[in-house]
Amino acid sequence: MTLLQKQTNNSESPQDGKKIPYHFGEKIRTVRERSGLTLKAVAQKAGVSESLVSQIERNKVSPAIDTLLTLADVLDINLEFLFEEYHKTRPVEVTHKNERRQIVEGDILYEEIAGTSKNDGQHALESYEITIPVGSKTYRGSYGHLGKEIGYILEGKCQLHYENFVYELQAGDSVSFSANSPHTLVNIGDTVVRAIWTVTPPQRFIHSK
Repeated sequence: MTLLQKQTNNSESPQDGKKIPYHFGEKIRTVRERSGLTLKAVAQKAGVSESLVSQIERNKVSPAIDTLLTLADVLDINLEFLFEEYHKTRPVEVTHKNERRQIVEGDILYEEIAGTSKNDGQHALESYEITIPVGSKTYRGSYGHLGKEIGYILEGKCQLHYENFVYELQAGDSVSFSANSPHTLVNIGDTVVRAIWTVTPPQRFIHSK
């Protein structure tokens, strides 16, 4: 619920390119229900209509500051609890095709699909599209590194060399493995190999920001 001086309708949307309203109605409803209070009981204690409380909980209107403070007092809610996510990064990050960062290692092209941020912590990962020319291979994983990798072959035919094992992969195949052991991806076909790769923790693009 956007904190405004008056009650308003929340009509903003991401498609409009406007700032997305901050909602907290769900938190108020959760606390009320856990407290065993009805909409009517809360409305009476707060001196407002039952309809208004319902609309606030459903993020249909934004309460005036004095109304919000009264509701918080009635439900014994700490305001920090209501606004703890307000300054956090929005949960959706879009990268348009022409904005994708690229790294070239030898003749291998890496195009970032999804990156990481400083706030990701232990959930940090990176995802990119790999393009491997005929007869070429990746080499950064030759010595292994911490973490895990998941790959999906979009087109072409290749081999994953992992420790002393060789796995043949073609379009539609996927693979996952611990990145601690040496591993390389070799194009053994007569066409370019394109694959989607996800790595955690990040290895390539985290240092290029």
